[in-house]
Amino acid sequence: MASTFAMWNRLAAVPGGKRLFSAAVSLRAPYFRTVLPTVRELRPGRCEVTAPKWWGVHNHIKTFHAIAACNLAEIAMGMVAEATVPPTHRWLPKGMTVAYVAKAETGLRAVAELPEIPDFGDDGFELPVPVEILDKHGRTVVTATITIWVTKKKR
Repeated sequence: MASTFAMWNRLAAVPGGKRLFSAAVSLRAPYFRTVLPTVRELRPGRCEVTAPKWWGVHNHIKTFHAIAACNLAEIAMGMVAEATVPPTHRWLPKGMTVAYVAKAETGLRAVAELPEIPDFGDDGFELPVPVEILDKHGRTVVTATITIWVTKKKR
């Protein structure tokens, strides 16, 4: 079990644990702090992260900035990778495809979910991680696919 996922399992069940975990993630990857993320659910193959709409993520028309939404997608992808990729392997982001399908006028919820958990063998492979970002009304505002490169760790 990856150390990030182990920390989630220890903290998620205690009062304030999800916020503490989210703060720790933001300390490890400081750029994530810009969207004030809160990890709501994390398990192998699935992660859900929310972010409030605040002035720090506004664009010129006071909606959730497109790149801030991409940041939220990357957090959800990274957490699902941490919970899914075994400790014998490592992962690196390789590419991202994004569609902005509607104005994001509220806080957002990003859901990264793998259709199936792959077999992690000896050969490196690309793993596309789909992420859907929804507003507070459940309307999809952004879709993304973030491809990660997964390889076995060298000994």
